Amino acid sequence: MSVTQQYLLDTYRAQRLGTPPPPAPGSGDRLLLRGLRERRACRRVLAGRAVGGWRRLLPRRAPLTRAARRPPR
Repeated sequence: MSVTQQYLLDTYRAQRLGTPPPPAPGSGDRLLLRGLRERRACRRVLAGRAVGGWRRLLPRRAPLTRAARRPPR
């Protein structure tokens, strides 16, 4: 049974029993990832390391101007 089928079955069951429907699958993914990122950052601070991550190591690029975005004619 797929996740979608299980969700539909649980929604149907909740409707028949008069209980609130379950949350849709994947609805809490962003909160989970944000919590993991914050936990990792907290551990890095407690260990005395920088929190910046890999983006800090990349070279900075100049922002593209409108003229630079246009394709050549």
